[in-house]
Amino acid sequence: MSAVDTVCPCGSGRNVETCCGPILAGTPALTAEALMRSRYTAFVRGDIKYIDRTHALKKWDAAERSATSNNFNSVEWVRLEVLQIARGGLRDDTGMVEFAAHFRQNGAEMIHRERSNFRRDDGLWVYVDGDFPEDAGAAQIAKVGRNATCPCGSGKKFKNCCGANL
Repeated sequence: MSAVDTVCPCGSGRNVETCCGPILAGTPALTAEALMRSRYTAFVRGDIKYIDRTHALKKWDAAERSATSNNFNSVEWVRLEVLQIARGGLRDDTGMVEFAAHFRQNGAEMIHRERSNFRRDDGLWVYVDGDFPEDAGAAQIAKVGRNATCPCGSGKKFKNCCGANL
């Protein structure tokens, strides 16, 4: 595996072994943001067990779990943007992380934008729920011109990057 292959999918720019890897393996996330980033990495990897383990028990029902599992095979996660963080630090018991997760599904570029709420349960961060900013909606098709800069952040034209296979 090359160094490029080991860059963490969460967008931190760090190596997965020093970023989300240990959290996915069982080391507690120190902050709400770290948990959110590790959950994104779990979505990229299709790790439903981790998603399940880090979800507040009262909020994660069988229907939601099933819908999430069914979407793993049809979604290609492209990149994560952390937009805003409120609380969720080392001394906090609750936190909020707003993010935009860019993905491809059925040939369409989409964005899932959410304000995720987190809390500590028995000292461990868990995802509680999320809401969707009114100006963004739950998932939007990203309107990108073929000659525009690719929204993945590569700096290439869309047609030569993520749009090449559309």
